[in-house]
Amino acid sequence: MLILYHAQVHTSKPGGATALAIDGGRIVATGSDADILAEFGFRAQRQDMQGRTIWPGLIDAHLHLSFYSFGLQRVNAETASQTGCLAAVAEKARQLAPGSWLLGHGWNQNIWPEGFGTAAMLDQAAPENPVFLTSKSIHSAWANSRALALAGITASTPDPDGGAIQRDAQGNPTGILFESAMSLVERVIPAPTLAEMEQALLAAQPTLWQMGLTGVHDFDGPLCFAGLQNLDQRQELRLRVLKGIRHENLNQAVELGLRSGFGSEYLRIGSLKLFADGALGPRTAAMLQPYEGDEKERGFLMLDAETVFEIGQKAAQTGLSLAIHAIGDDANHQVINGFELLRKWEEAQRLPHLRHRIEHVQILQPADLPRLKALDIIASMQPIHATSDMIIADHHWGERARYAYAWQSLLQEHTRLAFGSDAPVESPNPFWGLHAAVTRRRMDGTPGEEGWRPMQRLNLNDALLGYTQGAAYTAGLENLQGQLAPGFWADLIVLDVNPFTVSPDTLHSIRPTATMVGGEWVWRG
Repeated sequence: MLILYHAQVHTSKPGGATALAIDGGRIVATGSDADILAEFGFRAQRQDMQGRTIWPGLIDAHLHLSFYSFGLQRVNAETASQTGCLAAVAEKARQLAPGSWLLGHGWNQNIWPEGFGTAAMLDQAAPENPVFLTSKSIHSAWANSRALALAGITASTPDPDGGAIQRDAQGNPTGILFESAMSLVERVIPAPTLAEMEQALLAAQPTLWQMGLTGVHDFDGPLCFAGLQNLDQRQELRLRVLKGIRHENLNQAVELGLRSGFGSEYLRIGSLKLFADGALGPRTAAMLQPYEGDEKERGFLMLDAETVFEIGQKAAQTGLSLAIHAIGDDANHQVINGFELLRKWEEAQRLPHLRHRIEHVQILQPADLPRLKALDIIASMQPIHATSDMIIADHHWGERARYAYAWQSLLQEHTRLAFGSDAPVESPNPFWGLHAAVTRRRMDGTPGEEGWRPMQRLNLNDALLGYTQGAAYTAGLENLQGQLAPGFWADLIVLDVNPFTVSPDTLHSIRPTATMVGGEWVWRG
């Protein structure tokens, strides 16, 4: 048994506690130093926390774990300029053997004065290597001529369903690929081995622990799932992972009878992941009305209500909940309509009430705001998207953006919120997300003291719930995770400052000094 005392323990009870007792990987009791030491001290190891703050371990409710893990080894294309990105590519190319793939992530044409790059630019930076760089949104990619040739992409290649190949005035591919067109190159990139996957995941765990994360909801593919299973079996997985299943694997999941919530203490089945549209940056998010300044552009709608209902029936029969990516107001409207049909059918069939979720919920029409609560649909959102996207959101959506990243509006409707990062789209650092949720400002203070669309700001307690109890509920783990209370897993972080007593402007700079998972310290600063 372990007792942590002389601390500021954040509990769900008024007044909190100053000590907690841990045994068998779970919290046994919380209370005052005197009470906990008197009841358990005679048979326990004691650690004086010297007045530090203890929070529940934080949970990222939406990231791409293998993509993020491998991204730590790849070119960081999230640069302030196109020139900087090309320099990073050239530096990486000098380290690689000719002919080997050069991969990277993070570029954003919206912040580059030059806009989109071209294949020819990458050819000059890496003349001996095929290059493939995914954008910050992961809804577009930038490839060089070698990569396009290996993928067989020419002027005569048709746009795939749900995607587009950007072309110049002569119809030749420029090197920019949108949505499903990215897969034309991705399918010719050598897949990592299972051993490489496991090593990448192992290497990423300490990075996430240092940020305060003890749990994640992952939406990457089967190889990631296989790697996580092997790590779990060897007791090397020390993050609580809720593993989403891709739509293309639905038939196999149904045949195997996989259900949401099945698994171990560290790895459980999550939801079936679907895409209803694209993203804001490349203007592929599906909108009810055209984008500002372009009367022809409304984005890509990939799912309508009937399709959501049809797929949902198949998934629900085996016990799989749905997690549907929806950015634009049209995509969200169609998904909500589909969930309305599905809820009525589930009730008629007397099926279990599944915890369906919409991923991102970036913009809603006002009439749809109360419908998530009415249908008991979880809003899985990423606060840092708001501060990253605020300028482009105003540019593309205009006054409609008052209902973008509408956390406060949804909370006032009593919608359940679960918060994450969509890493590697954004950093998985949850304190960056807390700062964005509370201030609606970037870390440099822009756009000003009140923040962007300040009516949607949250207080710190509500924001923290999104990274703890909200995420735990979404996973079906509300009695085991997300709180410091008896019977819950001993997943916690130690902080030198109490975030509730510092200026909200400094939240993004907070770093844990230690992280515990299952009653064991997995990282100490």
